[in-house]
Amino acid sequence: MKVTVDADLCTGCELCVDTCPEVFKMKDDIAVAYVDEVPVDYEDTAQEAADDCPVEAIGIEED
Repeated sequence: MKVTVDADLCTGCELCVDTCPEVFKMKDDIAVAYVDEVPVDYEDTAQEAADDCPVEAIGIEED
């Protein structure tokens, strides 16, 4: 699974970072996914972060 954050949509609310810090971090005022492949152990929380994103800025690509 791969995740991306659309910088144009991200509002910097940090919800994804709070939900899955193993995959997301803040860079300046926006969130970024800092792993190329989401580790299997964190796929559920990465999906939860995407589902909960208030502006739908997180994209998920299944392998």
